[in-house]
Amino acid sequence: MSGEREKIMPSIKPALVLLTGALCAMAMTGTAGAVVNGTGSTERYDFMASIPETVPAAGGAKGVCGASLIHPRWVVTAAHCVDPGGTGAVPDGTVRIGSDRRTSGGTVRAIDRVVRHPGYRLGQPNQHDIALVRLDRPVREQPIRIAARPGRTGTPTRLLGFGTTVDTVDITKAVFAERLQQLDTRRGSVHECAPGYADATRLCTISRKPGAMACVGDSGGPQVQRGEHGRWELIGTTSGPGDTDSLCANGPGLYTNVPAHADWIRATINGPSHR
Repeated sequence: MSGEREKIMPSIKPALVLLTGALCAMAMTGTAGAVVNGTGSTERYDFMASIPETVPAAGGAKGVCGASLIHPRWVVTAAHCVDPGGTGAVPDGTVRIGSDRRTSGGTVRAIDRVVRHPGYRLGQPNQHDIALVRLDRPVREQPIRIAARPGRTGTPTRLLGFGTTVDTVDITKAVFAERLQQLDTRRGSVHECAPGYADATRLCTISRKPGAMACVGDSGGPQVQRGEHGRWELIGTTSGPGDTDSLCANGPGLYTNVPAHADWIRATINGPSHR
């Protein structure tokens, strides 16, 4: 990394502590479907990206976070995915863009710079859990448009990710799949998440089928809705559970509201030091 990049230092915090406030990247590899009770992707998502990670505090466990391509040289993800001082997960230094496979295909670029939102705080829930990652070179994949605003409560949405299929906070039992998974969901009301969780910057998200939700390894991945001409547009990034339950799939999910952070995103991407 260049001298401009943020220095990444391993954390010595116990890995399991992280799972209470974030859908972290730690898991074992496997062949089952990811996103708990999701289904295999049914179309090409050029904007889908994944960030491989390592967790020194968990014995060097390998993991992944999701991300979304929003500019030929920038992806947006969860801040806790690139916060080794808070979560202990260290990005391996690359981003894979435009593949429906976790470890092959698409375009791979090196991480050139990481910019976390200045208001980011790790907790229950996370605050302003959003970050931008600049790639070392542009890619040819088509970025996704950021929605002008999330749809109203009840609006159909879709989650994408490579996270665990097994609903557990025990990292020795978590399993990643190779193929990208999707889950159809809807915008939930503020009151469908635990008190104090959803607000103007955090979206409550409800699965359309029982026992299904984003989980460990899905952090940073996209929540999308249909926009003009039926095209997908980005409204959220996976942040954590929408309640205090230790499991993922029996409750709501919580997503950082990307449109609410659009001004910061534009200022960061267009800033003179980030071009």
